[in-house]
Order: sequence, then structure tokens, then C-alpha cells
Amino acid sequence: MQTDLDKSIEKLKNGELLKEKDVKQLCAKIREIFIEEGNVQRIDPPVIVVGDIHGQLYDLFEIFKQSGEVGDQNYLFLGDYVNRGFHSIESICLLYALKIKNPDKITLLRGNHESRILTQTFGLYDEAMRKYGSLNIWRYLTESFDYMPLSALIDEKVWCVHGGIAQDAKLLDDVRALNRLSEIPDNGEMCELLWNDPNEQELKGFGESKRGVGKEFGQDVFAQFLQTNNLSCVLRAHQVIMEGYRSIYKDQLKTIFSAPNYCYRCGNSGAVCEVSDKLEMRAKIFQASENQMKNAQTKIWNQNPDYFL
Repeated sequence: MQTDLDKSIEKLKNGELLKEKDVKQLCAKIREIFIEEGNVQRIDPPVIVVGDIHGQLYDLFEIFKQSGEVGDQNYLFLGDYVNRGFHSIESICLLYALKIKNPDKITLLRGNHESRILTQTFGLYDEAMRKYGSLNIWRYLTESFDYMPLSALIDEKVWCVHGGIAQDAKLLDDVRALNRLSEIPDNGEMCELLWNDPNEQELKGFGESKRGVGKEFGQDVFAQFLQTNNLSCVLRAHQVIMEGYRSIYKDQLKTIFSAPNYCYRCGNSGAVCEVSDKLEMRAKIFQASENQMKNAQTKIWNQNPDYFL
């Protein structure tokens, strides 16, 4: 398996597709690893935290080039590996292969795009048909998404999640108790962990989300969540940040976005967050790879409202 795994990693780093049987094998193995990880997966620093990737394979290469390869560095990815970009399949397969080879060096959390519904609208479904001529790859991948952990905890103090805090999950033990082995529901705690956004206005408590899914949360309930769970900070992704990184709520809530020039129209930078062994945090900004369109094929997806960005 190790020899085959190394060959697969080499192919993916060359921007090549794997054979269907190899993708099936990757997905089967990654499910075995994910099932052993908790809803609040513990991570030791130092670690490099990465936000949304969205199928931008060559920007993923840029992250590894600038920050170090998996194995040399610890990585935590906050979800949204697929959809929008041209290389969703290659991106998620590479991360799966690296996780299988280095299970303790890379953590892959679930994002809201790791779902059957969103992949049917935003790219992965069509990419699987276009590149493989069947939906088998889409089925293997979306089944594996159900096993992904929902959040991570760095050194017991920094909680990491794709979206944000959930109204009815006031304790980390509430998150630990969730049954995550399913498609992402359209409401409830699991949905909100992957869909919720902070509100930077005067919202108190929780309110409706502009996305039409999930909720927005105010600084008051966020501060209470930190105090209740003895946390110092929350790292999350999910929102397009033009500069790649934003810190709000007295620097206790940081949003990381790692897909520069998202949808090839935003003109934004990407960023990762370097967390030291003393929990000091530094944003590392990078620009889109010049090779982003390499091996790209015609993209097909349904038109969608901007609130899903």
C-alpha cells in the first residue's frame, strides 16, 4: 500500500488524475482513519492552519511550497476542499493520500461544501462526470465526507471549526456528543457548526443568516462560549476574506481564507495561520499561483446566489 500511496502522491503533485480504483481505495482507507478521530480532535502545536481550498490545487501546492511539506510541518485544514475550482478531485485526493501517509501530521475538518447537496450544485458532481464519465468518484468522496471530524482543539485553548459556534452547543462536550456520520442537515448544531458566521454589527445572541442556511452570532454569545469552555481563541474559515485573514472580537476570533482569486473574480489574497508552540499566531499571506489554470477543463455548474459564496 505504501508504494502505491507514494506513487499516487507523486501523480497528484504532478496534477494528474488517479485511476478510479485508486480513488476508491483512498476513500475506504481514509474512512478508517476518520472514524477513530473525535468531533473535537485534539492537536498539539505548532501547527499551520489552512482555510478554504475549493479545488484550487496549484494554490495548495503554493501553501506547501511556502510553509513546508506535510511531515515536516503539522497541518490543520478547516474544510471546503471541493467545489468552485477546477481541481476538486485532485485536491481532496492529495490531502487524503497525505493524511493516510502522515495521519498524525495533518487534520482534515469538514466544511459545509463537503456535502452531497452542495457538490451537486457547485462543481464536484459535474467534475466527476467530466473527468471519469460516471458518478462513482462523486459517491466515494461524498461518502467519505460523512466521517470527517467537525472541529479541533489546539493545546486545549484554541478551538477550530469551519463555520462558528452553534446556538445549542454551548459546551465542547455538546459537540463531542453529536452523531456526525451523516449528510449535513439543514438545521441543528451540526449544520450551524459548519454554516454559522459572526455578526460584526450590534447583534445580540443569534440571528438569521444572509446565506439562508445557519445563523449569525454576536460577540456577546461568542465571549460566553470562550469563557464557558476556558478557550482563548477560535479559528474558523467559511467566509471570503479579500486579504486572506481577519481578526475580530478583540482578536479572539480569526477567519482564514486560503483560496486566492476565488472564483477567478475576487482578486483576493490567500492566507494561512501559523500557530506556535506557545500559541502565538501569525498570518502568512500568499498570492494565487500562476499555474492555477494548468490542466483546467471547461467548468460547468449551476448559477447560484452570492450568499452561498
